[in-house]
Amino acid sequence: MREKCGVFAAVAENAPRKAYYALLALQHRGQESAGISVWRHRIKTVAGRGLVSEVFRNGEIARLKSRMAIAHVRYSTSGSLTETQPLETACCGKTIAVAHNGTLTNFLPLRRHYERLGVKFRHSVDSELLGVSFLWHLHETGDEFEAVREVFSEVKGAYSLALLFDGKILVARDPVGFRPLSYGTGDGHYFASEDSALRLFVDESEGERIRDVEPGEVFLLDGESVESRILARERHHHCVFEYIYFARPDSTIDGVNVYSARLRMGQEIARESPANGDVVIAVPDSGRAAALGYSQVSGIPYSEGLIKNRYIGRTFITPGQFYRELKVKLKLSPVREVIGGKSVVLVDDSIVRGTTMRRIVAMLRKAGAREVHVRIASPPIKHPCYMGVDIPTRHELIAAFGSVEKVREAIGADSLAYLSVEGLKRAVGRKGLCLACLTGEYPEWTFRF
Repeated sequence: MREKCGVFAAVAENAPRKAYYALLALQHRGQESAGISVWRHRIKTVAGRGLVSEVFRNGEIARLKSRMAIAHVRYSTSGSLTETQPLETACCGKTIAVAHNGTLTNFLPLRRHYERLGVKFRHSVDSELLGVSFLWHLHETGDEFEAVREVFSEVKGAYSLALLFDGKILVARDPVGFRPLSYGTGDGHYFASEDSALRLFVDESEGERIRDVEPGEVFLLDGESVESRILARERHHHCVFEYIYFARPDSTIDGVNVYSARLRMGQEIARESPANGDVVIAVPDSGRAAALGYSQVSGIPYSEGLIKNRYIGRTFITPGQFYRELKVKLKLSPVREVIGGKSVVLVDDSIVRGTTMRRIVAMLRKAGAREVHVRIASPPIKHPCYMGVDIPTRHELIAAFGSVEKVREAIGADSLAYLSVEGLKRAVGRKGLCLACLTGEYPEWTFRF
């Protein structure tokens, strides 16, 4: 399961170089492509497929001179792989660059509406619609904030976005606040999908400030001034998987530290589903905080039983059973001295299809584990997401149609337990969470066209 994108925007000295470093900090949110757009009398964009360090390897950053930049790392859930962001589009005589994190649920009917009005779309990705809608309403109203108010009223779905146009940057978070977005002020103005990226440039110990962008809040920056307004707000439904898996552990999202939430998830499942084990280990890296929490409550010692290879990059693996197993072995290696002859409690954040977990359990047994008890620090994933998370179709989700016992048999564990929905809520410790992929109860705005 993968998340769509990370966005960044800055009005500051050396904005393009700062955007580059911010994208490195946001690389976990997307590894398919990266890009930076700047304003210097016009929009100039450098973008390409690959990791940030691969896209900007030939001195492009040094040639981007500007105090205004927006940037993006992408994992695609719609559109062609070649459609990197920030993407440029045009409408009503103006050109705009768009960086967007999320998915628009009424993209197709709204695109057809604008096509009937004569708009020529350049891309297939839904993000372009945000730029078109904004420019159309800007042409009608002549005011940036009123244009965004119209965008909020007609575009449904999840969108944290940055727009670059006419020597200005506009940053907005949708009225539901589904995707995270943070704002920091120091020697400039900075925005990022996660506040951990802002700490590269904003020093809170020196009185500089980082905060969440509020749902429905819009910022307009023209290089000399900044203005923000909250233009619309609906009931907050923040994606719970930001806390479970997507975000960096050192990020704080809507007032909740991600590492602390994951630690509490492990503590909660230790109370709900104790196991008779000799050692607690994590599936690195996403299961580590939860495994530590499990160890704290259970009293079972924690050890590093699986070592992750951080240097294989995006190695291409040929399809086939042998190569699929080889891929797991390349990424993870068991520490036989930790698990040999032991009853192992294996903690991870989630199970999607179950194939990787099955191979990890088998790997631990081959390395000498006497028993393997799997504990998952989230409830079973049973339903698709329509808001920008790449969850397989429901028939591919191992928990969608089978009982916990059937999943246990499929992965080959001695026991299996998931964190309850109520336990997850306690661990995160905030209201307004979207739990649709876990409960099937979608927010009422999801399909409001």
